[in-house]
Amino acid sequence: MESLTLEALTGAALDACLDDVARLRITVFRDFPYLYDGDEAYERGYLRTYTETPGGVLIVARDGRRVVGASTGLPLAGEPEEVRAAVARAGLTVDSTFYLGESVLLPAYRGRGVGVRFFAAREAHARALGGFTHTVFCAVERPGGHPRRPANYQPLDAFWRRRGYAPLERARCTFSWRDLDEDAESPKPMVFWGRRL
Repeated sequence: MESLTLEALTGAALDACLDDVARLRITVFRDFPYLYDGDEAYERGYLRTYTETPGGVLIVARDGRRVVGASTGLPLAGEPEEVRAAVARAGLTVDSTFYLGESVLLPAYRGRGVGVRFFAAREAHARALGGFTHTVFCAVERPGGHPRRPANYQPLDAFWRRRGYAPLERARCTFSWRDLDEDAESPKPMVFWGRRL
């Protein structure tokens, strides 16, 4: 862990690690609660949003030269309409809200403060851009009795609350992807969390 470093990448600087981050996202998101059956081509295209959107950022965690974690963020105005509309329903202004995308980290590196550093780095990026009053993110909502829920699964709600985030009660939408046991994509309910910067 002594060699673990975090670096904030923006614009074309993201290109060099898109393949590594795409593979990492597929690996981590296979686990509950996402159960995501993804592919690298889609992931690379998705990650280009952060390359092409002004203000987008990718925080990369490396152990030596190996990418072991990544976290994304961009101005909410760069997100799809359904995401912008969900946040607006919670009473936040799109232009003053910074959206925190996903954070992924290999299991061997969890519980060592990297998640806290991911939040701090993205919030610092939003502050440096200026004009943002809030940060928000969303997470999939799975039923408590989901058949693939591991017995030792711990939701991240308490971790998010310690970072100062709270659920945005009126902000909800759906994202579609293919679960590991599905033949086709299906909509998944997403819940939003936010805080004042």
